[in-house]
Order: sequence, then C-alpha cells, then structure tokens
Amino acid sequence: MQSRLTNFNNDPSIPCRINRSGYTGEDGFEISISNDNVERVLNTLLSSGVAQMAGLGPRDSLRLEAGLCLYGNDIDEQTTPVEADLTWTIAKRRRQLADFPGAKVILDQIEKGPPRKRVGIKSTGSCPRSGAEIQSGRDEKSRIIGKVTSGCPAPSLKLLNVGMAYVETPLSKVGNKVNVNIRNRIIEAEIVKMPFVPAQYYKPQASKKK
Repeated sequence: MQSRLTNFNNDPSIPCRINRSGYTGEDGFEISISNDNVERVLNTLLSSGVAQMAGLGPRDSLRLEAGLCLYGNDIDEQTTPVEADLTWTIAKRRRQLADFPGAKVILDQIEKGPPRKRVGIKSTGSCPRSGAEIQSGRDEKSRIIGKVTSGCPAPSLKLLNVGMAYVETPLSKVGNKVNVNIRNRIIEAEIVKMPFVPAQYYKPQASKKK
C-alpha cells in the first residue's frame, strides 16, 4: 500500500494522508482528514464531475464481488487466517519463529488443514444472506455443514446472487453443490472460486536490484 502525507488540492489548510488502497477491489484512494475539512474536500471532489456519491450498499456489493472479508461477518476473533484463506498474511519468518498469538493452533492448521474453509457461493435462486445455514441435503434430517457470512445480488454479474460462507473442509471443493436454508426454503448453490469479479488493484512494480 502506498501512502503519503500531503495537502489536499495543494491547500495548506487541509493537511491529509492519502493511501492508494480501498475496499472495493478497484484501484482507488482513501483520504484521511480532520472532521472540520470533510465538507470542503467532498464538495471539491464532487465539483470535478468525475466523482459521485455512493452509499454503503454499493460499496458492500463491490467488496463482496472482490472476495474481501468484512470483519464481524466473514472474520472475527474466532476465525483463523487458515480457515479464512488468508494464510498469505503470515510471513515465512513469523511461521518459523512461531512467536505470534495463536501460533500453535494456526501452524497446526497449516500443516494438517483447518476444520472449515471460507468459500464463495453463487445461486440463481434466492439471495443467500448472512446467517443462513448450509445443509448436507434438502430434507429435515440433513446435517448442517456450514453457514453463510455475507451475501447479496452482484450488479457486475447481472445480479447473480453471490455470497461467502464457511463449510466443512471436505465439502469445500470448487464445483460442489450445497443447499442453503433461506427462511425455511432450501435453494441450491454452487461453491465457486473467489473473487467473483477480477480485482483491479494497483500493484506497484517491484524495484529491480542493481
């Protein structure tokens, strides 16, 4: 992530920090400013004719299409990076030192595999919403094998319904069909690879060593 302390629009009365990052899967910027400068910055951006206002709904659908986790939904204090498919966040050196909180459990899961995995699901039926249970079958005797953590219609995919869920590892293979209980109505969904929409993040070129 690139970050810089500067003045917004070259105005020394509006100091800010700009990060080339975001939460939508698109190339973007995040601007950190003091509360008393928010309105000025917003009006300047809108007057450009390029930027437009957007609420939490569009942002959430974009982050879900990009396969990005929402803390409190898709990850929390009871979720390990291995279960969430975020093992890449643990550097090789840290794994060797095993000096981080939860190292014993996490390193054991890296070696042996976690009991559950975060997966993407898609459906042409009703939208899978957070909290919906995933069953092994379609009848009352079916076993619960997982739970949806996020879900919404995906505008970038012609409103195909997509979601994130945790399912038992043996059943988490891409292409597997699962049954989602939505208000006591069973719909079929398919486990798919994430992101649902290819990410457009800015990736700086690594400097070449001389």
